[in-house]
Amino acid sequence: MKWLGEKPFHTLLLWTAKPAQWAAWQVAPLPLGLAAAAGCLWAKASGQPLFGWAVALGLLAFALADWGLLAALPRQGVSFGAVQPPWLGLVVLRWAVAMLALLLALHWPSPTLALLALIQLLISGVGWYGTRIEPFRTQVTRLQVRTAKWPNPGSPVRIVQISDLHIERLTRRERALPALAASLNPDLIVLTGDFLSTSYSDDPRALADLGTLLSQLQAPNGLFAVWGTREVDLPAVLRPVLEKAGVVILEDQALEVQVRGQSLWLAGLRCTRQAEAEERTLRTLLAQAPAEAVTVLLYHVPDLMPQASGLGVDLFLAGHTHGGQWCVPGFGAILTSSRYWKRYEAGYYRQSHTHLYVSRGLGLEGFGAPRARFFCPPEVVSVTLVGTGGEG
Repeated sequence: MKWLGEKPFHTLLLWTAKPAQWAAWQVAPLPLGLAAAAGCLWAKASGQPLFGWAVALGLLAFALADWGLLAALPRQGVSFGAVQPPWLGLVVLRWAVAMLALLLALHWPSPTLALLALIQLLISGVGWYGTRIEPFRTQVTRLQVRTAKWPNPGSPVRIVQISDLHIERLTRRERALPALAASLNPDLIVLTGDFLSTSYSDDPRALADLGTLLSQLQAPNGLFAVWGTREVDLPAVLRPVLEKAGVVILEDQALEVQVRGQSLWLAGLRCTRQAEAEERTLRTLLAQAPAEAVTVLLYHVPDLMPQASGLGVDLFLAGHTHGGQWCVPGFGAILTSSRYWKRYEAGYYRQSHTHLYVSRGLGLEGFGAPRARFFCPPEVVSVTLVGTGGEG
């Protein structure tokens, strides 16, 4: 299923960016043409010209309503993507549903027309929910990792992971984040990459908003970060912002962090997507830590799990997949941008000694992708490392 993985996913995102450059008058002929075609076919199939007019006018009305919904999102500070790409996707989706309904309309025209209207209304409701509700239903996932390496069972360590912010402008989701993170009483906060949206990777306002947000995050033992994918995170642009906010950036580095007198080793890798080279780098970094030390790997993409497990990493924190962002109930992610597709799509995994958590992240894909989530709410992760007193 590699066609659902990393490279096709980014190619698809690049394609979605092109319609964002088209003016409204350039995209208007598509819904007009599709509505006219659907109306003619429905009139012929049902034998009732009135039904054809109803379908054509209905598709045009829904197209106008979809444009209004999407155009209102940036004006109301909900999200800041382009209108044209997701709108064209909705236009084509609604037309395809109308064409499929023709199979029933050949035999039951009146009931099928009513069913088609209900389905089109359902699409509107799902679109409204996916853009306005679910992206702001931030969940806290609590994970406890027990390890004999942590010497003091009575003094656990809490790590709060924040991933895939994809800042465009601050919304109520980001404004609520500092208080949410503080309520989790973190000993340290780690940020696992993709700080700005791909559509705003060097935008001054987005950079300023990111700096404002990061400056409000606090943890007694510090904030630590790794870069996300090279297409998203531009180190030369982001480094001054993160450093000003007091964030320690780990670029192929290992660092000992003291937490209440106990040592924790953080290893952070740049996201090059070159597994063999990254495995060599990780081996070198882990060699700096004492054998009895708890090791935590920060790396944006979960695809390094086989290598991390083979090298004995205790805890691996990643993001990147967004949990699929648009998921199907009972199935989960359709696209993950991972070379392993669904193997590490989201959540907790364990392989040998290594615990992996893949965060669904907070933000949304950029370019022309819909700024929406379905069955995949944003997430902040709180990991508690608990000592077992030398047992197990």
